[in-house]
Amino acid sequence: MLNTTFEPARPLDTEGMPWIPTGPGKSFRPLRFAADGWSELMRLEPGSTVAVHRHTGDVHAFNLAGTREILGTGERVGPGNYVYEPAGTVDGWGAVGDEPCVVYIKVAGTIEYLGENGEVIESANAQTQRAVYLAWCREHGAPPDAQILG
Repeated sequence: MLNTTFEPARPLDTEGMPWIPTGPGKSFRPLRFAADGWSELMRLEPGSTVAVHRHTGDVHAFNLAGTREILGTGERVGPGNYVYEPAGTVDGWGAVGDEPCVVYIKVAGTIEYLGENGEVIESANAQTQRAVYLAWCREHGAPPDAQILG
């Protein structure tokens, strides 16, 4: 007989979640941390940028609101647009227009932020993002969501 035991789906109410600051004009709502990556909603205020960085793993990004412009190419990504960035991609982008840019991002591996000479000056991965989330929870007296922690 076929085993019909299923793992239940785990809905997450993102509307009630706080935006956790990660830099000037930049914040996130963590969705899930895993050993090899994470998922988040990223919010970038108008005029704010994500510095030039390199991906060591694949990144999937779906724009939910607002518009972002890819630095260097000038390409614009608006609501409903999807961007795939394979491992090795180097890019940066900024929020343009009058409203915040909100992007669903699924990251594998590490994001390496680069200096003017291409040197790695900072990095973000599932562990560092998880630490930012846990520190924010401690600071604000909010219990971490076990579902997000994986």
